Amino acid sequence: MKNDGFSLIEVMVAMVISGIALMGTLGAVEISSRHVNQGGLNSKAIEMVQARLEAKRSIRWQSLLEDDLDRDGVPETFMTDDGQGPDITASDGSYTAMYERDGVTVVWMIEAERPGPLASAAMVIIQAVASYPGLNGHKREVRVATIRANPNFVGQR
Repeated sequence: MKNDGFSLIEVMVAMVISGIALMGTLGAVEISSRHVNQGGLNSKAIEMVQARLEAKRSIRWQSLLEDDLDRDGVPETFMTDDGQGPDITASDGSYTAMYERDGVTVVWMIEAERPGPLASAAMVIIQAVASYPGLNGHKREVRVATIRANPNFVGQR
């Protein structure tokens, strides 16, 4: 007797093998998708902290504690040294502000070389930290910093 086709068992075994292969492929696609999203968040966090640092480096010294986040000419955020929110200790010469956008929280700080008004400080450290949720719920951070000299002590540009 001549067999010209596949039996039902052979077809079912082939379907099970194909299903297992497809499940593995879908799992790999899901994992790579999560890593791509994580990379996008990381890039966004880096962009946000660098933008804050550049904004603080480019404005006049007298406006160092004000932030015009939407660039309409009116400051929305005023940095404080009051021990509230991200500012841990009041009157320590460390001014902070923060905002959250697209799942990334950005905190920026200006720390004078000594406590007191910024006008009397010869230089400040400007630092920006962006935090966002990482894979498996771990918190991820991007941190950048620079030093800026007071033009009253080094001369105007």
